[in-house]
Order: sequence, then structure tokens, then C-alpha cells
Amino acid sequence: MEFSHDDNNDLPLTKFESMLKTNHVLFFDSEEFENIIHHYLNQGKIALAKKAIKLGLDQHPTSINLRLFKVEIYVFEDKLVDADRLLNELYNLDPMNEEIYIQKANIFSKKDDHLQAIQVLKKALELTDDVLDLYSLIGMEHLFLDQFEEAKECFKKCLEEDTEDYSALYNIIYCFEFLDQTEQAIEYLNTFLDENPYCEVAWHQLGKQYYTLKNYKKALTAFDFAIISDDTFVGAYLERGKVLEKLKRFEEAIENYTITLTLDEPTSFALLRIGFCYEKLKNDDLAVQYFYKTVHEDPLLDKGWIAITRYYNRKHNYQKAFYYINKAINIDSENVTYWKLYSQISQRLNLFEEAERGFKKTLELGNYELNTWLSRGDLLIKLGEPEAAIFNFEQALDFYPENAEIEYRLAGLNFSLNENDKGLFHLKNGLRYNEEYTFIIDELFPDVANKLLVKNLLKTNQ
Repeated sequence: MEFSHDDNNDLPLTKFESMLKTNHVLFFDSEEFENIIHHYLNQGKIALAKKAIKLGLDQHPTSINLRLFKVEIYVFEDKLVDADRLLNELYNLDPMNEEIYIQKANIFSKKDDHLQAIQVLKKALELTDDVLDLYSLIGMEHLFLDQFEEAKECFKKCLEEDTEDYSALYNIIYCFEFLDQTEQAIEYLNTFLDENPYCEVAWHQLGKQYYTLKNYKKALTAFDFAIISDDTFVGAYLERGKVLEKLKRFEEAIENYTITLTLDEPTSFALLRIGFCYEKLKNDDLAVQYFYKTVHEDPLLDKGWIAITRYYNRKHNYQKAFYYINKAINIDSENVTYWKLYSQISQRLNLFEEAERGFKKTLELGNYELNTWLSRGDLLIKLGEPEAAIFNFEQALDFYPENAEIEYRLAGLNFSLNENDKGLFHLKNGLRYNEEYTFIIDELFPDVANKLLVKNLLKTNQ
């Protein structure tokens, strides 16, 4: 049993907690201690669980179950040697106790010896009729080993024991998805639904599989049945909304997303999707209202800030776009997409130093796209910082060797600094990699393009 503070005052848990506040030691039978410890472990109150174990063993020193709780605490605290020693003692006392094998397997699992954990759990299977939890544990060990077929079979056995074990059902579908077995997942779910036609979770998962295959008509039907089975199933309404969006039925999608807002706390996902739907319907006022609601609900959701920024970007209201992307950066300065948008909008506002800073930050955050290197380097050229531009493009070559666009820029920069040998080296490289990009010299370095040395080299390659 599990305790609640709302239960009657004569419960062992209430008595135990009262005892802790006084110096009086009260007596509990071993089963009461087990229930108290189980409650604290479920609540994550490890210190109280340890107190209960100590007091329990003081009163019942021979209780194997209480000593097994002590093993569980040892494992939790990574005291695996102590746990193993105590388990060996308990095995000598009660070799037919399946919980000893479960804890032994837990130790092996903690040591990443998942194969041995599976073998021990299989021995435990032979000692009990309550196999559901054991199959689940064995399935999880197979998952640790990326043995998805074996894991799948274990979770199927869980579902055979209890058709409402939705955790097992989710794990089965996870295995199918990892193995890219969408058709097999659909076949399995349909078979399961033949026996359990009102299982909303199975209908929901079936709809997601059809969605993966872009069979939106069948996906919609599956989500309809999920909602018929449980008309408060928020996930089914959300998925149904996604399908309706794919079918360009945006008003109906909005209806489904809106239902989720009434059934549960508003989610930023639903608010954002409603905004996108209104945007598709050309209702810009309502679209941006829902984008605002999205970031109000979840200020850390980057998609919300990006939606607002891009909305104003499309409206050519770059000042507002710049304002909101700055707000986003103030909340999360490590978001690469924010900095890319910041740079693009800064350029449109002719804020070239800010744009260069944005591209530099983008690179520092590990976004090494070619366009980022080129954009930053071109801005440094525009800002009159040729040495910094050269350093930028030389770094870019480490990621994009034999790239003509970079080589022509390095050629132009070196010629402009009268580093003619270096300029010739990079110009020849550029011509060798791709002659079609010679226009870069004309556009970015018109003075260099008029140099006789450059003109002659370009003519001989025409």
C-alpha cells in the first residue's frame, strides 16, 4: 500500500513521522516499515527512507525485505560493493527470493554489464508468477544494448500480461520506430486494437505511424477513434491538428488546438501552431497575437521568438524584428538561430558592425556554415578590416578546403594589401577550383580587378 497525508491519522506513516519529532520509539511490525520505506522512496525522500530502514532493522533485524531496502539504498548511492556483500548474505538465507536477483541485476546494470543483468533477471523469472515487472526490466536492459528486437519481444510480453501497460506499448512502438519498421508497427497496432478497440493510446500511436507515412487520411481516422475512446485526450487533439494542417484545413486545425487549451494548461506548442494556422489564413493580427501568447507561456521556446521576428521581417518592419530578436537573445544568448537572424536583420538596417558581431557569435557557437563565414568576411571587408577578413577566410578554408568563393576573396584581400605573391597564389587556386566565381573580384575588389597582373591572369584563363 501507499500512504497519503490525507489518510486517517492512525496510519503508520503519521505515527512514524510523529515519532521522529519526539524521543519516544514506537513499535511497528515489519510490513508497516516496508510500506513506510516504499512511500518515502516513491517520494524521493531518501534521508527519511534511510531512517525508516535503520529503525526497522533495529526492531526486526532478521527481516530480509527490510535488508533488501538497504541494498536498494546502497545501489542508489553507488555503494555497489556494500550492496553486493549484503545481497550475498541474503542469498544464503533465502536463495529463492526473486527480489534478491532483481537487485543483483540492478548492480550489474549499474556496472554496464547488461548481458549479465539479463541472465540474472531470467533466473528471477523462474521464481515468480508476477512476471510483468521482470519482463519490463529485461526489456530495458536490451534497450541499453541496442537490442531492439529482443526488447520489443519483452515489452510485448508485458502487454500480454496487462493490456493497459501503456509504458510497455510506448516502448514497443519506440523499438519499431528505431528499427524503421513503420509498416510492422501499424500491423502490430491494428492487431492489438482488434482485441482492445477502445484503447486511446494505441489509436494515438497508430495515427502517428500513418502520419510518418504521410497517409494523412488514415492518420486522421486513427486520431478520431482515439478521441472517441477518450474525448479528453490532449495528445490526440494535438496530433489531429497537425494532420489537418497538412491537409490545409487550417480552421479545423485551429479548433483542435483550441480544444487542448480548454482541457489542460495552455501549451506553447498549441499556441504556436494556432499562430501559424492564422498566418496561413492571412489573418496576420490573430497570428501575431498567438505568437505573443506563445512566448508569454514559454519565454524559452525559441520557435516563438523566431516566429515573431520572421513575422515582422516579412512585413519589412525591421526595427520591430530587431527589437524582438534582441529580447530573445537576452533570454538565451547561446541560441545560434537567434544570432543568425540578428545578423540578417542588422544588415537590412545597415547596422554592419552589429551584423558582423552576430555572425562572429554564430561561429563561436559552432555554426560553421559556408554562408556564415562568407557573410562575416564580406562585412569585415565593408568595415575596412582586411586583416580580420583574411583571418576569417583562412579559418573558413579549414572547413571548406578547395572552395573557390573563399579563394577569390583571399586573393582580392591580399592584392589590396599589396601582398601580390599571396594574392596570386589564392587567385590561381580560385581559377583552378571554379572559374565562374571570378566576378567576386570585380564586385568586392574593383581596384584589384583593374590591376594589370590580375587582368592578365584572368584573360589567360578565359
